[in-house]
Amino acid sequence: MYDYLIVGAGLYGSVFAHEMKKAGKKCLVIDKRSHIGGNVYTREAEDINVHEYGAHIFHTDNKAVWEYMNSFADFNRFTNEPIAIYRDEIYNLPFNMNTFHQMWGIRTPEEARRIIKEQVEAERISEPKNLEEQALSLVGRDIYEKLIKGYTEKQWGKKATELPAFIIKRLPMRFIYSNNYFNDRYQGIPVGGYTRIVERLLEGTEVILNADFLKDREQYSKSAKKIVFTGMIDEYFNYEHGELEYRSLRFQHEVLDTDNYQGSAVVNYTEYEVPYTRIIEHKHFEFGTQPKTVITREYPEKWEQGCEPYYPVNDARNNEIYAKYRQMADNEKGVLFAGRLGEYRYYDMHHIVQRALEMAVLEKEA
Repeated sequence: MYDYLIVGAGLYGSVFAHEMKKAGKKCLVIDKRSHIGGNVYTREAEDINVHEYGAHIFHTDNKAVWEYMNSFADFNRFTNEPIAIYRDEIYNLPFNMNTFHQMWGIRTPEEARRIIKEQVEAERISEPKNLEEQALSLVGRDIYEKLIKGYTEKQWGKKATELPAFIIKRLPMRFIYSNNYFNDRYQGIPVGGYTRIVERLLEGTEVILNADFLKDREQYSKSAKKIVFTGMIDEYFNYEHGELEYRSLRFQHEVLDTDNYQGSAVVNYTEYEVPYTRIIEHKHFEFGTQPKTVITREYPEKWEQGCEPYYPVNDARNNEIYAKYRQMADNEKGVLFAGRLGEYRYYDMHHIVQRALEMAVLEKEA
């Protein structure tokens, strides 16, 4: 008999398991994938740590979370400075003075503010009814058409006019010459990859891979006093109130016989006609000098049962459905629902670590 059965060997499950083991609890961690780490899993190819499920750049303002993660690995000083390509034009992200200079040839914040203000006023949108109108009312026509429209429509699989305005309540614009994507104080990549961190988190804890909890629910449920479930909450309840909507991704990895393919870890492709949203060149996350390189193209896809869910679609309809599942979850004795899928909410890695630590504290006090 285990104290906790933890369904999911990703970052949340691994942090929680580590903390409960320190508290003297016996845990079993299972995962239906063939590896630990969940979406932060990294594997080695050509002596390069490849982010198997897309770019994962750790960033946070939470000093305690940063120090916690650094206790399991050394983090380098990688700063996320992505590039955007629109047709034959190249722009820096996030929207900053470099972007505005590239777009309009201007040099001062005053000039940039004037152009954006003129374009916003020309749209004459007082109450945005959809994402397109919301974006136009924030940044004007040029930035929207070149850097937002196509990328967003690919990402969500819908026209911008069909997406709700609240998806982009604000668009950060910086009137300084800085390409640092995140404002967070702490940022970096673990030297040696994320899998090494998860291995250390799970050290001394029993782990079973290729194990599907929902297919053997009765057997697994008898094995522990409590269950921590990090899978899809609607699937746990057999879709009783209908399916929640997600967006999925497809990753196309390729080894190239060159030492440097694109000169940047992350390059976004913002025109709709290019089917992928971005290309990741993994060696740049750790400033690699290997003779070959590995790139990954990311293709957003519609989610269907059997696909991997990556992004919850938190519109009004889905949030209403989730509220019903949340009520069922609150009444499910001995089961804790957690993580991006268990809580049907988008979390960055630092949020996941923080929430796992918080739940561990609550369980120790219970």
